[in-house]
Amino acid sequence: MRAGVALGSNLHNRLWLLHEACRHLQSLHETGGPFLRSRVYETEPVDCPPGSPPFFNAVVEFSTLLPPLDLLSRLQDIEVALGRPRDHAFHAPRTIDLDLLYLEQMAFILPGLTLPHPRIGERLFVLCPLADVAPERILPGWACPVREILGKFPESRRPSAVADLFSPTNHHHE
Repeated sequence: MRAGVALGSNLHNRLWLLHEACRHLQSLHETGGPFLRSRVYETEPVDCPPGSPPFFNAVVEFSTLLPPLDLLSRLQDIEVALGRPRDHAFHAPRTIDLDLLYLEQMAFILPGLTLPHPRIGERLFVLCPLADVAPERILPGWACPVREILGKFPESRRPSAVADLFSPTNHHHE
């Protein structure tokens, strides 16, 4: 199954933290397709306390056989390994934030996990990097692909890529 995960960091060395999170996520990747990586976008915090620093955001897509709640648990373990406390304040600045965006074509609501993530289509800090890795993906409940959802937002509102996080040769695929 293909899984999409959003990465965000707005504390300490944001780029290094995204690199480390990606390294951990690669350990979850199984055969069945490439490990895809977006560029990094710098974005203003959304729904965060006043004075919160800007985020670096990216998205990865990989293959996994893990069931949704097991994958979520592994994402939370990676967050803890990278310095985010399990009992963090809601929307507080953080070293790393890993959000499971989708898992193949699964659609459900459970306590602690909704798939696909319910706010993907509203958040440019997710849509822009997601369009790098899966522009043609149509998520459950969506009528059109990611690139068309992103196209509904004016260019002037979209964040700019600030780094090619994962490859010095500007390739976003492994």
